[in-house]
Amino acid sequence: MNAANPTIASNEADISNIQSQLTQCLSSQRKAYLDQPIVSYKQRRSDLLQLKALIKDNQEAIIEAICQDYGNRSRHETIFAEIVTVLQAVNDTLKNLKSWMKPQRRHIDITLYPGAKNRVYPQPLGVVGMIIPWNFPINLTMTGLCSVFSAGNRAMVKMSENSRNLTRLLIQLSPKYFANDKLAFFEETGGVGVEFSKLPFDHLIFTGSGQTGRKVMASAAANLVPVTLELGGKCPAIIADDYDLAKAVERILFVKLFNAGQICTNVDYVFIPKHKRQQFIDLCADYIKIHCPDINSPDFTSIIDEVAYQRLQETLADCAAKGATLINMREGQESAPGMRKIPPYLILDTTDDMTIRHRETFGPLLMVLEYDDPQQAIDQINAGDRPLAIYPFSNNKALIQRYIDSTMSGGVSVNDALFHVAQHDLPFGGVGASGMGHYHGFEGFVTFSKLRPVFYQASFSATKFLAPPYGKFATKVLDLLTKMNAR
Repeated sequence: MNAANPTIASNEADISNIQSQLTQCLSSQRKAYLDQPIVSYKQRRSDLLQLKALIKDNQEAIIEAICQDYGNRSRHETIFAEIVTVLQAVNDTLKNLKSWMKPQRRHIDITLYPGAKNRVYPQPLGVVGMIIPWNFPINLTMTGLCSVFSAGNRAMVKMSENSRNLTRLLIQLSPKYFANDKLAFFEETGGVGVEFSKLPFDHLIFTGSGQTGRKVMASAAANLVPVTLELGGKCPAIIADDYDLAKAVERILFVKLFNAGQICTNVDYVFIPKHKRQQFIDLCADYIKIHCPDINSPDFTSIIDEVAYQRLQETLADCAAKGATLINMREGQESAPGMRKIPPYLILDTTDDMTIRHRETFGPLLMVLEYDDPQQAIDQINAGDRPLAIYPFSNNKALIQRYIDSTMSGGVSVNDALFHVAQHDLPFGGVGASGMGHYHGFEGFVTFSKLRPVFYQASFSATKFLAPPYGKFATKVLDLLTKMNAR
């Protein structure tokens, strides 16, 4: 403690208290894990059903808490992205859990025949730490917990500072469904995330920005904690000349306007054929006139906080100052006081010195790039960090495959955007700067399991004839094995 500076003393006391709470919870969960290292199918199923009950029983309270955290969050968007999707994820996991848990048979090496056998047993890792962002807080928490609980683990969940109302609700509700040594939620009150990432978990999953992800990974490295990072980046859509432009606009803008663009797998920018520039603008205007008539409608979600709102305003100002063409698709509409609404924008004629070219937009701003040849789009994508997703639109299967083969991303939706993430039998995860590791479905079960290899030796083993001192028999056997494997 620093008696001369009460602020420092107070901060030190707060950090010490945070460390104590986190360490105590981890110790409790680890003890519970060690007391029951193998979790039955019945228990795992029960945990998943409790997750489902928590959502079903408290749906309205959850919707309201998220809306309060945003200032305004579209009720329909919350139901679609946070409630329905999570319930589907739980149901899909329940349907497949028994088969995922079965021990796997593996082939025996020929030198160890006869009688020996190999098995791989999926076993729980122990205690998983989860650091959750604010943009889809229930979805990202509960789909992650589907994977964690299906694998038989326990979980500590650190929520975002922008999800205070929801976090307090979950802290209140969780004990009604789970013991604290099974599931515990933590509110970000300042410094919690830093201390959380230092804990010696058995696995840590972080979803958020690349900048914070690097810090989390560095903290986890001190304890050799394996990490799954779900980050983001600038996800492109590429509209081919052969594809129905109106259909592409409809699908891209549905995603772009959803949650006011605050989605890590959103379309950050779009490539369009150069000669279709005006047609694209006109079609966007038609779509937005119908589907976003009033930005102050409760159907149009707010930007999460003042910092994010100002960042988007600064992005627009930077584009305007450096010569980009900005098209406000709801000209004349301004945000109601305190609601942080930003109208949809198309941004054309950008240059490499503009912020929007390099930083993830995370809002209802759509950068438009024009191209003549597919290789231009491929080169532009490959010049930057590997994105979390790419979205090619074409009826030409060879061209689609060319985009898939010539670029690298976390995932792909063909002739649409975003919806590969909602497929429960597809793994979700980034690559390079957009993340590492997978979860969702079977891959989530695998990520949070130790696939433990076990070799069972037979009652008779021929290896005793291969022990020193080596004689003619050992030489002949090894020569034979060498020849067999050199074919």
